Amino acid sequence: MRIKTGQVTMQLCTALFLLGISAVAPVKHSLEYFYTLSSEAPNFPEFVAVILVDEVQIIHYNRNMKSAEPKQDWVNKITEDIPAYWEKRTERLKLNQEMFKSIIETAKPCLNYTGGLYIVQGILSCDWDDESDEVNVFTQFGYDGEDFLSLDMKTQTWIPLHQQAVVVKELLDNNKPLLTYFKHYFTQECRHWLKKFLNYGKSSLMRKDLPSVSLLQKTPSSPLTCHATGFYPDRADLFWKKDEEELHEDVVKGEILPNHDGSFQMSVDLDLSGLKDEDWGRYSCVFHLAVGQEVSKRLDKRDIRTNWREKRSRDKGFPSAVVVGLLLLAIIALFLLWRRNIQTSESSPSSGEDPAVKKEISEKQTMLQTT
Repeated sequence: MRIKTGQVTMQLCTALFLLGISAVAPVKHSLEYFYTLSSEAPNFPEFVAVILVDEVQIIHYNRNMKSAEPKQDWVNKITEDIPAYWEKRTERLKLNQEMFKSIIETAKPCLNYTGGLYIVQGILSCDWDDESDEVNVFTQFGYDGEDFLSLDMKTQTWIPLHQQAVVVKELLDNNKPLLTYFKHYFTQECRHWLKKFLNYGKSSLMRKDLPSVSLLQKTPSSPLTCHATGFYPDRADLFWKKDEEELHEDVVKGEILPNHDGSFQMSVDLDLSGLKDEDWGRYSCVFHLAVGQEVSKRLDKRDIRTNWREKRSRDKGFPSAVVVGLLLLAIIALFLLWRRNIQTSESSPSSGEDPAVKKEISEKQTMLQTT
């Protein structure tokens, strides 16, 4: 496993800043090839290859595809310089697949393989320092989910990482063409292609966006959430610190999630249950981007965004709102009933106008006249 130097660089830059010395941290870029070879894995291609620049996937290929394909639009710019790039890249990946298979066939007797499922994974990468122009390389293989072999390019020997890999190491040390291939790749090709990809994708790969940082809390008893959104790239960290020292207890860190615009967001919760009022000013939430840029937000009650006060006010006002609403409905219903009665009485004949009564009066008048 490689040792990441990001935290060491951050501490060094901080120390120089405190001493009043200005410093520009060098930027390291990486080109990584991830390979997976499997046998009899259900619903999974026999061979998969993924290529990343600065941890951003740029090319994908698997055994079931006719050609490798770009995962970023800017990668297609390469065809302006190399029109047949995708054909050549696809052919190269097919050769990588055959190389993997030949290594496995050579190693099968040492692995006591008798058939069935197996998974072999490999990573080839180089890191380039844009200030010193130094390149560090890394090659490692895994077998069935466990570290298996790594390659030391300085001595050009294989390092066994598993007991079963000891015999395989001896076989691969004697494979001079394979060692020659790796040496040529790491000394010539890796730096060349990394610089090429960085040039094509600089508008995207070199993009550095700092986030907006907010303090959020659902209720006074809930954990306090520090939320950072809108940052790019996703090589970032978000943490709570007390008196300039990072906190690990009473802290729950969330995952980095994508936003719809291509930027990212993340959050980290802090348990406030044991926090005294006089200690609030000693806490800060810090966002750190991989290139060394930071955003810090000190813990202040006035900056906490919450809706629990408004919600409680709405809840308290709910019964009176219901009463007022019911009263209005009752008034409307009474008004409609009164109006209907009025309309009915106006359209109905009066008691003196009843036809039966009129007929009786008419008959009596006729009898009087005849007598």
